[in-house]
This record gives sequence, structure tokens and C-alpha cells, in this order.
Amino acid sequence: MSTFSRRDWLRAGAAAVGGATLGRISRAAALPATWDPQTAADALAADSVAAANASRTAGRPAPPASAPRRDLSTPYVGDRPPRVHTPNGSSITGSRGPDGVWVYHLTAEEVEHEFAPGLTATCWGYNGQVHGPTFEAVEGDRVRVYVTNRLPVATTVHWHGFFLPSGMDGVGGLSQAPIPPGETYVYEFPITQNGTFMYHSHHDEMTQIALGLTGMFVVHERGADRFDRDVAIMLHEWRIEPGTSRPDPNEMSDFNVLTMNARAYPGTDPLVVGHMDRVRIRFGNLSPMDHHPIHLHGHVWKIAATDGGRIPDAAQWPETTVLVPVGSTRTVEFTADALGDWAMHCHMTHHVMNQMGHGVPNMTGVDAATLDRQVQPVAPGYMTMGEAGMDEHGAHVESGHMPVPENSIPMVGQMGPFGYITMGGMYTNLKVRPKPVDYDRDPGWYDHPPGTVAGPADPAQLARDGIALT
Repeated sequence: MSTFSRRDWLRAGAAAVGGATLGRISRAAALPATWDPQTAADALAADSVAAANASRTAGRPAPPASAPRRDLSTPYVGDRPPRVHTPNGSSITGSRGPDGVWVYHLTAEEVEHEFAPGLTATCWGYNGQVHGPTFEAVEGDRVRVYVTNRLPVATTVHWHGFFLPSGMDGVGGLSQAPIPPGETYVYEFPITQNGTFMYHSHHDEMTQIALGLTGMFVVHERGADRFDRDVAIMLHEWRIEPGTSRPDPNEMSDFNVLTMNARAYPGTDPLVVGHMDRVRIRFGNLSPMDHHPIHLHGHVWKIAATDGGRIPDAAQWPETTVLVPVGSTRTVEFTADALGDWAMHCHMTHHVMNQMGHGVPNMTGVDAATLDRQVQPVAPGYMTMGEAGMDEHGAHVESGHMPVPENSIPMVGQMGPFGYITMGGMYTNLKVRPKPVDYDRDPGWYDHPPGTVAGPADPAQLARDGIALT
């Protein structure tokens, strides 16, 4: 498998480069295109995208989406149905043992994980997935968790934020012996709290967390169910060089795949809610190094709880962005009172890029026409990119005439109803729809009412408002 990185690729071309015939030159021969635009589009409800774009071409607002194709439901294992929606993930709700204890089983193992269509890596996860399933329990339960180790090395599980006996805390060498490969250990403790917690390996943390051994743990308040939608999202970051097959656990600062529930946009499932639903989103952050300010458009939420417990109502304040520090959870609550498609993303701009890196030549403001004319005789169709940003990169890849390095994805997004969505990584969409709404199906793009979409200014409008263009 090629180890030629995207950074090398960009350097070699003096900028991000494309062109219909670039794939025929020798350098491109070592960079087979693995991004199949049609396959990716199919996986992302291509019919609604095509319909929306057809409408855009006709100068009209986007139409209602065609029949939804993506199943957004959260599968689960256990005796109780899940009460939390984990996009792109699953829940484990426990089975009642003969002694009344709620029993769970985790298997730590190597997992082939798809971060987005076109990018797959060998990670470590639980129960065949990255991240592990969201645990759901109820305050007052007693839980018993069997952990089977199918990894080639020892591991443990730490129950992050819980009050429990020291010997159940899962710190290898301190509170227990690490679980050897092939062995099964058992943890058991009472649940005396409610709220949002996490679990993760606490043995060789740098390696094992970086490879994905993490998950969310939600404890419901007994009898309480005040929310229409209750969502769990784990934030994480990875270093995966294009052309490689494993995340690099040695990386300390230059992460290039930023994820929500281990998926990078456009691989993230949207969040579907009904108009005026009471919504709770539980964020957990087990990124190796970075905090993440998560911002929601069109709404105001209140930070209602941390992993230390619920914040009194009188102490909560409105925000549109919540900072989720490393090793912490933050729970936000709001009313989905605005119909539409709304972006929700990390507000660190490089965290909404895919497989970007340092050392890329700065071509901003450069007139590359002369270079293009010199190159085009040997590479017809060649064009330099990056003079005005990276927004064009993903669009050229999706259109099918720009190759990308093996096992990599475009730096930004996917085609939306009005053009290319220039964000990737730690990004998803909140889709607020009139009730009744099918929470488990992607409804497609929003059908904007007439007169509610920004567009070109009319000369008569400009004259009316005294705007003179020079």
C-alpha cells in the first residue's frame, strides 16, 4: 500500500492539483483513485441530492427530498429498548440476571472501521464496532460487565466518572491486573448516579484510546423521561495518513480525521428531530489531545450537566457553542423551534477538514495562470488549485476527474441542495421537520418556503434601499 501522503502530493504539485489528465502522468500512477463518487453518492441519498440540484439549476428553492434511503435507527442488544439515540452507533441495555443484576458483555477486539465512504482503517473497538456501544442503565441498578480481551495485548476498562469500589475502577497496575489476551474479567458495581459518563481502556492509554477503545455510558434518572430526543455523541480525533491502514497512536498534535461517533462528514448520520421537540445531546470527548467547541446553528441551548452531575436550572445559561474538554462530558438541552437543516460542528476550522495537514504550500492569492499554461501542453486539462481556498477540492473529487491518494477522502464535504458543502470532519446536520416525523429515516434536504432563501440582489431592491454598486 502506498505511503505517499496527501502532504507530499500537494507539495509535488505546488498546490492541490487536479485536471482531467493528471491521472495519466506517472506520479498519479502511484496514487490510485479509490474514491468512487457514484458509490459515495448512493450511500448518501444521491436521489435527494440530484433532485435538489436539479431544482437549483432551475432557479427554484430545493424541493422536498425523495423517499428516504438511510436507516438512522440505533440497534441495541439487551432486554430493554434504548432510550438514547447514538448516530452511526448502537446501544447495549443489559439483560436481567437471575440475581437481579443487569449483565453486559464487552469484547475488546480489532475492528475494520469505515470513517466515511472511501476511508477505512484497522482500529481497536468493542463488540465489533468503533466506538463501543453506548451503555444504558438506570440509576439504582447494579451492573455486572464481563470484558473479554481478543486483542494481542493486555487491556482494562475504566468507568469514567462513576462512584464505585476502587478495585472496579479499571486502572491497570493500580487497581487491577491488566486483562491478558484471551481472558475474561468481570466488573460489578452499583449505579448511584445519573447522567452522562464514558468508558475506555486505562492500560497503555496513549495507544489504546488512540486506536478507538472508548464508548459512552448513559445512566437514566429513574422514572424521568422529559425529552423527545436524547442523543449521545462521542468526539474523537485520529491521525491516518492517506495510503495507510491504521491510525497513528504516536501523533501528539497533527490530527487529520476528526469524528463524531467515529465518523467524519460526509459519513456522519444527520440528527432528525420534530418541530418543538425537547432535545438533549450528550457530548463526550475522548480525543487524545484537543478540546472541541461544538456549535449549533439556528438554536440556543443550555449547558445542563457535566459528568460531575446536573447543573441547577438557575445556574444554566444560554449558549450556541459548548466547549467539550478532553476527558469530559457536556450535556446540552434545547427546544427544536426552527424548521430547516442546521449545521452542527466543531468551530475549530481545521477540525472540519478531512485528512488535512501542515506544510501545504500557501497558494492563496497566487495567479497560477502562467503555471497552468506551462503544464497543460504535457498534461492537458491541468489546473492549479488553492488560489482561493480548498473549497474546490472536494467538488472536483466528487465530480470524478480528480484522483485522491489510496484510502483517503476529500478534504471537505459533499454536494448539498445548493452546491458543495465545504465542511468535513467533526460535522453533522440537525434536521428539524414538522411532526409527525420518522426519527429513524433521513428525510432528505429541507424544502424552504418561498422567499426564505438568500439569493442574488435585484437591481430594484438595491435602488430602493439606496445601495450603489461601483
